[in-house]
Amino acid sequence: MAPIVPPLINMGSIVPELIVVITALVILLVDLVLEKDKKTPLAFLGLLGLATSFIASVIMWREGVSEYAFNMMIVIDRFTLFFNALFAVAAFITLLISINYIRDEGINYGEFYVLVLLATVGMMLMAKANDLMILFLGLETLSISIYVLVGFLRTNLKSNESSLKYFLLGAFSSGFLLYGIAFIYGATGTTKLPEIAQYISNIPFLLSNPLLLAAVGLLIVGFGFKVALVPFHMWTPDVYEGAPTPITSFMSVGVKAAAFAAFLRVFLSAFPSLLGGDLPVTKVLWVLAVVTMTLGNVVAISQDNIKRMLAYSSIANAGYLLVAMTAGGDLATTSIIYYLMAYTLTNLGAFAIVILYGKKGEENILISDYSGAGFKYPFLSAAMVVFMFSFAGFPPLAGFIGKFYIFSAAVKQGFIWLAIIGVLNSAVAAYYYLRVTVVMYMKEPVKEVGPLSFSLPMIVVLLVTTFFTLHMGILPSRYLQIARESIEMLLL
Repeated sequence: MAPIVPPLINMGSIVPELIVVITALVILLVDLVLEKDKKTPLAFLGLLGLATSFIASVIMWREGVSEYAFNMMIVIDRFTLFFNALFAVAAFITLLISINYIRDEGINYGEFYVLVLLATVGMMLMAKANDLMILFLGLETLSISIYVLVGFLRTNLKSNESSLKYFLLGAFSSGFLLYGIAFIYGATGTTKLPEIAQYISNIPFLLSNPLLLAAVGLLIVGFGFKVALVPFHMWTPDVYEGAPTPITSFMSVGVKAAAFAAFLRVFLSAFPSLLGGDLPVTKVLWVLAVVTMTLGNVVAISQDNIKRMLAYSSIANAGYLLVAMTAGGDLATTSIIYYLMAYTLTNLGAFAIVILYGKKGEENILISDYSGAGFKYPFLSAAMVVFMFSFAGFPPLAGFIGKFYIFSAAVKQGFIWLAIIGVLNSAVAAYYYLRVTVVMYMKEPVKEVGPLSFSLPMIVVLLVTTFFTLHMGILPSRYLQIARESIEMLLL
């Protein structure tokens, strides 16, 4: 009998995830000894853990760590480490904008911080999955945490409804993804991404295998639900509106970035030969990108609720990212990474203003409620203008550079009409983004909004997000270099 050789276990490969998991467990224990109305120290424990995880990811990124671990089920490279750092930043800012919010709303429970941290771990697992089962494990870790967080306003019927809707549709989409994984295993005999790619390259006729093509279609549906592609977007506006606003912001950037990281990893590693040119999968992505951009922008125009408007904006932004996915190539992948950086900071800043202006009870969430704010709260309004202009793609802001490189990648790969449709959609989007600015500076107040409480964490978030939204647009070279370096050592 041949000796049993245990698989290589490299615990150093999961240091960023271990730090976040240990922090979550420490918060659970400390929560037991704190009084109900004195939970704020838990937020700072969470912030410390996320900052440490971010530093660990940056150190590993600079060292150029590039290896497989856990019997090749996970992969550690600069692509993975970039997303680890991005998720840590998103979760860090989410906790900062949550400190006063959850206290004012009466939901200051230790479980809130634990669930945010565990959702972050799920995102990290999705980005570093080299096996479809690890991808599914990360997805479910993320999803279950978010299901609970969406319904954390337990006495709010709208929050309860959003949680139930997200749970039902999220479970439904997970079923599609799992069926896709099962079909891939049936077609190739493995769930490891490099082995799937090798099997396909050795048997070219497998590309016309209906089982494999059905599997790819099911994967697109599963990922489509998570990134809110049309027609899998139906949950987005209701869930974004009903969820606690910090969780809405966390979902809009963290869940979307994690899903696109997994989307990229799977298709670049396992199915590179299925993308590009006139292949069926590329045509499907082309159509999805067009309808997602168009529906998101057109419906956003009619929204009076700012959270629902940002929800449809999020759908449209998923369409822009899918333009780059459709185009393929290094420039497209680089533009996706840059765009996710810019979108994360811009979106978190915008939602921080929604939280600050909304006050207790989720009030003042209509766009008309912002009328007259431009002169009453000049700093707040100036920051909102920066974020709205960045979303709209005006230079010299981060959103402009992101869209420029996405559409440039599409043109370079020959998808000229796709780029033209994207530019036209950006012009449509400018209307509803500018509408917020017009209301703030050119409309008389329709209601009296009481004095706002500018806490130190909220001021820090607004200053940081505003600065980087400007800096990434004015001096984008360093951020584009980070994006390029994140894919140079991508293990395929």
